[in-house]
Amino acid sequence: MQKDKFKSSILILLIGGFIVKILGFVVKIIYTRIIGTKGLSLYTIVTPTYSLLITLAGFALPISISKLINERRYKNKVIIWSTMWLMIILNVIFIIIIFLLAPFLSNYLLKEPNTYYLLIAMSFTLPFISITSILRGYFLGKMNVAPNTVSNIFEQIVRILFLLFILPILVKKSLLLGVISLILLNIISEIVSIIVFSFYLPKNKYIKLEEIKPHKKIIKDILDTSIPSVSSRFIGNIGFFLEPIILTNFLLYSGYSNEYILREYAAYNAYAIGLLTLPSFFIAAICQILIPEISKYFSNNNLLMVKRRLKQALFYSFIIGTTSSIIIFIFRNVFLTTLYNTTLGSNYIFFLAPFFVLFYLEAPLMSSLQAIGLAKTSMKITFKGEIIKLCLLAILSLVHIGLFSLVIAEIINIFYVVIASFNKLKKVVLDNLVGR
Repeated sequence: MQKDKFKSSILILLIGGFIVKILGFVVKIIYTRIIGTKGLSLYTIVTPTYSLLITLAGFALPISISKLINERRYKNKVIIWSTMWLMIILNVIFIIIIFLLAPFLSNYLLKEPNTYYLLIAMSFTLPFISITSILRGYFLGKMNVAPNTVSNIFEQIVRILFLLFILPILVKKSLLLGVISLILLNIISEIVSIIVFSFYLPKNKYIKLEEIKPHKKIIKDILDTSIPSVSSRFIGNIGFFLEPIILTNFLLYSGYSNEYILREYAAYNAYAIGLLTLPSFFIAAICQILIPEISKYFSNNNLLMVKRRLKQALFYSFIIGTTSSIIIFIFRNVFLTTLYNTTLGSNYIFFLAPFFVLFYLEAPLMSSLQAIGLAKTSMKITFKGEIIKLCLLAILSLVHIGLFSLVIAEIINIFYVVIASFNKLKKVVLDNLVGR
């Protein structure tokens, strides 16, 4: 029965994820053509910063809440309300920090004054992201994948409607206003998700006053899982934030023009990586189900089922990664032309695609480490991987191979993270099982 539920949950998420990803690509195609190259450049330059903020707002809550609910040590209502209080405090802190740092970030690091308004707009989206993250964690912990799938689909539909009927009007008034609206659109889409989630929440449940109050023990348990998990993602996002800064400065020092760097980095990041990570929603679906399952079996000391779930996740991820990498490798120019109306980035896909099979194993391995209480180990592996990547990027940028310095650094990073994660899991789970 548990096996059937595991497989059916993955199937629902895969189908829903496929629909959401297709709609997401429609969204991307629409807004790139409406805001044009100039608007896209402005939007792209703040993307690493926004990714960092989204990571902080989400605070790995789907992982920590689903884990806590699955363990059934506390009432679900108490977990939700305690987390809400925690995120209210954190969001106030985040918003104050953004307001204080926005002038410095826009003028001295991003070197584009207009990004100040984008950063301020980003701060207002964070509380809504936090609320949906809490609700997603609740339903994942209950092994109810339908709300997440339905909410994601409705989010994308609302985005498409906004882009088709409202964005063109705003762009005509001001390109900056149009780009700002792209960010603020996240508030509307998150509200839509909250409304969808509300239909799936238990009805006519009486809430006692003591259930609304924050419980220190629950907050501590949430933080014990969330901090290492979000630290791992935070480190990855810091690496993403520093990546264009290091690349630009070292390539400029090597004699490359700023025009070349901007064009090729956009081709690499927006087109090549964007296409290669297209099937990643399949892996995300597997990981969403994997974490609470492995956490439950590991807490019960059922290493046999932990091993079985891990093998299933790796097998599915390998098949998906291999199939998608081959298809993208062969038809890369067709995909690029159809989706982005360009063939820029095709050369990077040619070298990256064979190694992206390993990239698809990275998420289930890291998720498994977090599920068995090794989130700190996951964070250390991510940190070391980013250090290796950034150091290699700096060194290789000086040997006149252009953006291939980033391609090689990315490949080495993938190899390290996958091998280090697998070795740790093998030692903790597989070796212990054999020793019994």
